[in-house]
Amino acid sequence: MPMVTVSVSPEQAARMRHAVECGAYASGSEVVRAALRLWAASVDVSELDADAKNQQNHEDERVNVAELFAAHADRKRCG
Repeated sequence: MPMVTVSVSPEQAARMRHAVECGAYASGSEVVRAALRLWAASVDVSELDADAKNQQNHEDERVNVAELFAAHADRKRCG
């Protein structure tokens, strides 16, 4: 599997650690993969292709992966 480095805020890192520590996820990588699956499910590929031609419009339509994860974590509360 390819290795990718990302930066997250201290709050996001704490939420990820909590999700792993309470057993909702096996690892931080699993948390990120779940967030990316949510992001991918929320984005229509053909829409992205069309928007890539107009970067300014695309900036307004980007999805914040951290917000998607937070919403997902709220649904998958572990106490």
